[in-house]
Amino acid sequence: MLNQFSRTQLLFGPEAMEKLRHSRVAVFGIGGVGGYAVEALARSGVGTLDLIDDDRVCLTNLNRQLHATRKTVGQYKVDAAKDRVEEINPDCRVNIYKTFYMPDTKDQFDFSAYDYVIDAIDTVTGKLTLVEAAKAANTPVICSMGAGNKTDPTAFRVADIYETSVCPLARVMRTECRRRGIKHLKVVYSTEPPIRPLEDPTISCRRHCICPPGTRKCTVRRDIPGSTAFVPSVVGLIIAGEVVKDLINSK
Repeated sequence: MLNQFSRTQLLFGPEAMEKLRHSRVAVFGIGGVGGYAVEALARSGVGTLDLIDDDRVCLTNLNRQLHATRKTVGQYKVDAAKDRVEEINPDCRVNIYKTFYMPDTKDQFDFSAYDYVIDAIDTVTGKLTLVEAAKAANTPVICSMGAGNKTDPTAFRVADIYETSVCPLARVMRTECRRRGIKHLKVVYSTEPPIRPLEDPTISCRRHCICPPGTRKCTVRRDIPGSTAFVPSVVGLIIAGEVVKDLINSK
């Protein structure tokens, strides 16, 4: 019977679509990368999605985040993303967690319940905690490396963390993974050297922050990263493609 996934089924076949329908994927970080990954998974027929992020949509997210529109500014990103998924596939079960994933919140999540985990968060501590939890549960995980301060969407590669180069975040992750005895980790990284963002006081979040009081702010960083519409989106779609491929080929 013709359905919204018929064109996908023409490529993968009915058994693969059943695998996707019965799969549960957790996406940690629903920003520029994670938002596109969520959308692609929903449009691919993944049956259950867990969305984890404590941040709200900001005006400065409109340049790159799929669920960010004038109407969603101020909403929690997980709420906005859930609304989009339900418009795309109302049969998809969406679980949302307004949580900043770190060591003190990791016990909220049962990683053995997931068929795949996507790391699209931007703190090294959170990433390492996430990877360790997924590895301990024998759950496949894929991590986004640095997507900010990049302008070349063709420079991204899928590789093991120990095969990466150029990316400063990947360098840190390599060292920390080795220190923790993590032997393999699938990542998406860029071979493009990062650009140092301008510090323009006329458009600086440091001087003109519009985030609500009490929310976690991007100004805690040394540099507020620059971004484009066409780099984080590519990373998110590459990640979703890897997840779909691995789920279909799993036993």
